[in-house]
Amino acid sequence: MSGLDLPALLPTVKDIALEAGEVILGFYRDGFSVEGKADGSPVTAADRAADDLIVARLKALAPDIPVVSEESYAAGVRPDVTGGRFWLVDPLDGTKEFVNRNGEFTVNIGLIDRGVPVLGVILVPVTGVLYWGVMGQGAGQGAGCRDSAGERPIQARPAPADGLTVAASRSHRNPALEAYLKTVPMKDQKVAGSSLKFCLVAEGAADLYPRTGPTSEWDTAAGHAIVLAAGGRVDLMDGTPLPYGKPNFLNPEFVVRGR
Repeated sequence: MSGLDLPALLPTVKDIALEAGEVILGFYRDGFSVEGKADGSPVTAADRAADDLIVARLKALAPDIPVVSEESYAAGVRPDVTGGRFWLVDPLDGTKEFVNRNGEFTVNIGLIDRGVPVLGVILVPVTGVLYWGVMGQGAGQGAGCRDSAGERPIQARPAPADGLTVAASRSHRNPALEAYLKTVPMKDQKVAGSSLKFCLVAEGAADLYPRTGPTSEWDTAAGHAIVLAAGGRVDLMDGTPLPYGKPNFLNPEFVVRGR
């Protein structure tokens, strides 16, 4: 990625995610009201406050790179991304999990270059667990995690011979997913909310995450970057890589795979 030092950007992007997480936790502790967006999905003041913070910080960090974020986009802010390099932000991924207070919601910040996610940061505000990935560090060498045990590199794992562990959505199951799972040599299933399913594959805790329901690019960019940096893949159902910069930023069905 010419002209931009991704490893140098990463610490600041981590800090931005952590700061947004503190904003979100303030609402989580003190209470919030829930509204409905035009598509019927929930939104809260925590989504909007975190969105405002992240967008402002990213613009200060890299003024020439457009920021596409879920809540700003919903409010009509539609930046021109034809230059091929742009941020994708979901300030509070898993709003249903946030409303249900199960802790499985995340802050997602991803950077796209020419259709490919090249940097991603995901924070789990309730636990403080932080995941990241940067391309260009060597296959499977650019992803990491920081939790209560400290900081460590993470890698996606090869598929086990005795069957796959599948990461599945907690809130978005449908008949197409159930039909797909019947085609998979599944040994175990791990249910999780938000972008945590990408992280399960990236750290080798799961082998496969199929998504048959609707998603937007800000839902997937950060997790996609982390999976790629950890040595995994995110493909369309025909096996081609999931691209970015699509009309309306809508994704088709896709599958996240380990090594």
